Amino acid sequence: LTLAVLTHPLFLSVYILAFPMYLLDFLGLWNRICKKSLPYFLARFTVMYNEQMASKKQELFSNLQEFAGPSGKLSLLELGCGTGPNFKFYPPGCRVTCIDPNPNFEKFLIKSIAENQHLQFERFLVAAGEDLHQVADDSMDVVVCTLVLCSVKNQERILQDVCRVRRPVSAGREEGETTFTWVSFWFFSFLNSCFSSLVFGSFSIYLKFTNNYFQISSYI
Repeated sequence: LTLAVLTHPLFLSVYILAFPMYLLDFLGLWNRICKKSLPYFLARFTVMYNEQMASKKQELFSNLQEFAGPSGKLSLLELGCGTGPNFKFYPPGCRVTCIDPNPNFEKFLIKSIAENQHLQFERFLVAAGEDLHQVADDSMDVVVCTLVLCSVKNQERILQDVCRVRRPVSAGREEGETTFTWVSFWFFSFLNSCFSSLVFGSFSIYLKFTNNYFQISSYI
């Protein structure tokens, strides 16, 4: 059966087309090329994505200001910020800290910041989501993570760190009570039968934390 699958013309074509990527990966060049080219691709893709998902994003981010601290200003940490496509949906005066493992996103972030003067940009940290040691405990009101958790190495570690950096907020809930709401999620794969390293799947997840309240809202 395996031989029959491998000799199928469609599968053979896929393997042949993928061979240059295998070769580049073997030579240690694939990751470098991806890091350089990904920001340019996402700069185009996120424009179309935001056009299609604008109403959903507005709905999901509509109550962010409710999580602001005593100062009234919202401190927001965005993991895997990319080119900053979510900036336009954040409330005025929001203090934004961005984290992304790819330093090549920085110039695109600068452009997004210039286009979203209603925000107060704090800093851009080059780090993986699993390594938030540069962010102090209890320093963030909200953590946002979209189109990222599908591609990280350790989701549990990220969520633990998110719980560490978020500011405790009283939500009027009883001790030990936890709410977990999963609205929807989407996943799609491309060429998965050929190689697992090029699987495109995404959870668009908006994380909100209080003392005993954890909600995940995801959208297509």
